[in-house]
Amino acid sequence: MPENTVTVPLAPMEPQDVADAFTYIQAIHADDIDTAGMVADDIGPEQLCRMLVDVAARVFIPVTAEDDHDGEPCAHSFLAAALGRLLLELLCHGVCLGNARNVARTIILFTENILTEDHGDVGEVLRQLEAAGMKQAVEAHPADRPTA
Repeated sequence: MPENTVTVPLAPMEPQDVADAFTYIQAIHADDIDTAGMVADDIGPEQLCRMLVDVAARVFIPVTAEDDHDGEPCAHSFLAAALGRLLLELLCHGVCLGNARNVARTIILFTENILTEDHGDVGEVLRQLEAAGMKQAVEAHPADRPTA
C-alpha cells in the first residue's frame, strides 16, 4: 500500500480478483457460508485477505479523502484521511481482523454505516462498488476478463 493513499492513485485490481473478492463479500453479507468457503478454498486465505484489503482501500479511501471546502484541505479532511489509513492498517496488521471473514465484515459494516442512508440496501451498494471496481479493472486489463 502506498504511504499516502489519499494522493497516490491505487493501481487497478485484476478483473478476476474483483469478481472473487465481491463474490466472497456478498456471500458473507448473505450468510452463505458454503459459497464463502468455496471461494476461500479456491483462492487461499492469504491471497483472499490481500484481495479484500485491496477492495477495502477502494471503499475507504475515496470516502475518507473527501473534503467539502472547495477542494481545499482542512482539519477534518486530514483527520478523515488518517482514519481511512488507520482502518486499512488495522485490516492489514490487526490481530483480531487478520482473516478474510473479518475483513469482509468490516467492509460490509463500513458500507452499511457510511455508504448507505439509514442502513439501506447494503447489497445494492456492494453491487455498485463491484461494478465500479470491475469497470476500472477491465479498462486496465482488457484481456483479463473474469470467468463466470
